[in-house]
Amino acid sequence: MNPKTLTVNVPQNTYAVLGTGALGGFYGAKLQKSGLDVHFLLHSDYKYVINHGLVIESKDGDFTLPSVNAYNEVAKMPQCDVVIVALKTTHNHLLPQMLPSVVKNDGVVLLLQNGLGIEEEVAAIVGSHRVIGGLCFLCSNKIAPGHIHHLDYGQIFVGEYASNYVPVGITDRMKKIAHDFETAGITIKFAEDLLLARWQKLVWNIPYNGLSVILNATTAELMANANTRRLVEQLMQEVVAGAKSSGRVIPQNFVQLMLDYTENMKPYRTSMKIDYDQQRPLEVEGIFGNPLRIAKANGVDLPKIDCLYQQLKFLDKKRQL
Repeated sequence: MNPKTLTVNVPQNTYAVLGTGALGGFYGAKLQKSGLDVHFLLHSDYKYVINHGLVIESKDGDFTLPSVNAYNEVAKMPQCDVVIVALKTTHNHLLPQMLPSVVKNDGVVLLLQNGLGIEEEVAAIVGSHRVIGGLCFLCSNKIAPGHIHHLDYGQIFVGEYASNYVPVGITDRMKKIAHDFETAGITIKFAEDLLLARWQKLVWNIPYNGLSVILNATTAELMANANTRRLVEQLMQEVVAGAKSSGRVIPQNFVQLMLDYTENMKPYRTSMKIDYDQQRPLEVEGIFGNPLRIAKANGVDLPKIDCLYQQLKFLDKKRQL
């Protein structure tokens, strides 16, 4: 008699997306398209999405979700296993009121945000053991209500957070979340050291986000000019120095990798430039202020990054007057 094969049904993760914009809308829509239960928090697009759903225009293939679980209040959302925070860090002051009601007691918060030190803020709300950091390498814009245009890339680096950013390696829940994303067609890479990964992401974010606003330029324009390309590389080297002050070593070939990565991408208007053009608050503190303060506390000055920071603070305040 042949032994019978027993099929064990592993419960699927349920997902909440806080911030259904160019990033959260894209990843959340891909997850729903793959068959997962996803719930979306929206603000200005809520009525449109309720009636028309989400449209994803992507280099990997266009698709429409005619019906999505859309909400305009967190209190109306069900508790979920994984809460994706895709808000800009300028809205993180709202998280203490948002997260407790939407994340399950044994759930996790996946932070898909730019900047440094943001996991510590969320850990203070839900506990260090319930936070995973995610770093997105994605070129995507929201071009109309409920309509997202994915231009290029899309992979995410995920890493567990622990107090003081002590590296904790690759965990089972990271693997389970990675499985969900990869089933949805999203490439996931594991970051065994989340703090190192955060500094590595800043190698790109600091020069291109900052200079795109100050110089009114796309990534392609910054790379095409010899002077701005040199400045980009100098800013990247300062990020490397900042990482070293935190005990994290970014190899020199990573700088060249980011330069090559940008040269090969389609001309891109950074998320900070879009925020600036649309007169929204800029993520100055998370991307520039926090790294500067951390490096300074470790005895290292980053003068070129500090120059960008001061200029962006001026422009940010001026736009909000």
